[in-house]
Amino acid sequence: MSKYKRALDDRDGHIRTLRIGNVALFGACLLLGLGWYSAPKSLTIHNPPDLRSGSTRAWWEVPPSTVYGFAYYIFQQLNRWPKDGSVEYERNIYNLQHFLTSSCRTFLENDFGQRKAANELKNRERSVYEIPGRGFKNSRVDVESRDSWVVYLDLVTDEHYLSESVKSTLVRYPIRVIRNDIDPELNPWGLQLDCYAQVPQRLGIRGEPE
Repeated sequence: MSKYKRALDDRDGHIRTLRIGNVALFGACLLLGLGWYSAPKSLTIHNPPDLRSGSTRAWWEVPPSTVYGFAYYIFQQLNRWPKDGSVEYERNIYNLQHFLTSSCRTFLENDFGQRKAANELKNRERSVYEIPGRGFKNSRVDVESRDSWVVYLDLVTDEHYLSESVKSTLVRYPIRVIRNDIDPELNPWGLQLDCYAQVPQRLGIRGEPE
């Protein structure tokens, strides 16, 4: 009789062990599920454009090439007025507002108001683009901190009034860029322009020797 009782006790003990194991497994699965649910849905990784030699960097580090590319692209779009600056300048400020700090947007809105009041925008066409040979290099990006940079854009600034050229100058624009990675849906770069870090510097008139 004791032989059968031991067999029953062993069976019951094994069942209890399996039950404890199942509970532990369920708990582990629950913790994994909670971790998966709370993980970020997306993570922006900034990589330099040339990956032939590989790259190792912290995920939060933004390389100078990315900062420069962002500053140039947004600044160029902001200053692209193909027909009428009195309409397109204001529209560009609104369309690009998520890529601008609040203080920069206020500065640009005030600049627009002053230029419009002085009748400097009506039928004014404008475009900016890189001076040939003065594109990106590391010296064009000053790192102020982990979250702040100053980008020096050497650009040709062309303006036309009713299809007549009224301005073609070479200008260095020192643009401050800051990190503001709070809304990747509206700003996937996680960066914003903070307008001018210094007064833009005129380099000359296009066609003049540098």
